[in-house]
Amino acid sequence: MSEEKHHHFRHHKKDEEQPTGEYGYSETVATEVVTTGEDEYEKYKKEEKEHKHKQHLGEASVIAAGAFALYEKHEAKKDPEHAHRHKITEEVAAAAAVGAGGYAFHEHHEKKKDHKDAEEASGEKKHHHLFG
Repeated sequence: MSEEKHHHFRHHKKDEEQPTGEYGYSETVATEVVTTGEDEYEKYKKEEKEHKHKQHLGEASVIAAGAFALYEKHEAKKDPEHAHRHKITEEVAAAAAVGAGGYAFHEHHEKKKDHKDAEEASGEKKHHHLFG
């Protein structure tokens, strides 16, 4: 095992010297990347898909936290000796459900925004107005 491979995030090349300019600074060139409408369309569709996935995760979290809150409410009635503890846990779970609902709502609107941007990038803007 003398040839073990180590994976690092940064790779340093010690044998090669970096090119330097007249004053010891390296020369950098800025390039501008121009994206076409098709690339923007694909980018927005990918973002829309990501937001849809995150929205579904938020919705699943709402269901899980809500179910746990109901379970703790049942435990508070069933176990009167530890009822206070169960009520506190129920309230925390209910707050988590509300927070997850807000997150799902946020992701839903981000998905709608990306869908609109994708339509604009493709040039297929669909108007759903009666007199527009």
